[in-house]
Amino acid sequence: MITSHVYGQPLRPWPPEPMPPGPTPPGPGPIPPFPPGPPPRPGRTPEPGRPVQNPAMAPVQVWIDPRGWPGHLYERLLDRRIVMAHGHLDGEAATRLAAQLLTLDAEGTASIRLELQNLSADLPAALSVMGILDVVRGPVSGYAGGRVEGPALGILAACRHRKAYPNALLVLSEPQVSFDGTVTALASREEQARAMLDELFGRVAEVTGRDVAQVRADARRDKLFTVAEAIAYGLVESQVTARGLPGLPGLGRAPGQGDDDGRDGGAGPGDE
Repeated sequence: MITSHVYGQPLRPWPPEPMPPGPTPPGPGPIPPFPPGPPPRPGRTPEPGRPVQNPAMAPVQVWIDPRGWPGHLYERLLDRRIVMAHGHLDGEAATRLAAQLLTLDAEGTASIRLELQNLSADLPAALSVMGILDVVRGPVSGYAGGRVEGPALGILAACRHRKAYPNALLVLSEPQVSFDGTVTALASREEQARAMLDELFGRVAEVTGRDVAQVRADARRDKLFTVAEAIAYGLVESQVTARGLPGLPGLGRAPGQGDDDGRDGGAGPGDE
């Protein structure tokens, strides 16, 4: 037989005992409503129930739908005239990048911020983007982050202003070009490859103020630059600094210092 208590009131034994004949005696009355909190133990004073949590402080669960989020992110960046290029830039990716740059150029001559993140590129693809950057009316500022190497440095060199994030690594290397075909076709393609290399190294030499022969020699050695070395070489103009955060020791800066949504000293990205 099992005996239990609810709020200090004993329950009838189970299974119930047979009732004697006659009218049913009155019971102990209705059971009081169940209060919040655990039921009290026998012989113990009930504890007050927990207060109801403020809905404003209740935890919030967020489910992110991964479908289509890169496209939405890029659209928001384009609304702020920021273009993102990352990964390996081939002919198809270069076409999309050029379309974004031309779209922003058609909307006005305001400055454009070009983010180059962990970027490598085929030589023809890099040259096509460099050609677009030469004709864009608004000033373009290139921001290098991660590892930017090979012909992708030509895209950075084609920007009017060039900056690098603190963790950036820039690799000046000679691109690998391969092709096959007849002897006549190979000779023609080799001549085209040499012309494209001349354009690439000539652009790097122009922005760095160095001789083309020196740039070629450094590219054959796969010369690696940290941010400080890239600034000394002339590949970038400055390092991107954190936006001033007043009230935090060591991070607060005077107004006009550091980046503020791509702006240095109040001017837009690429503005002179």
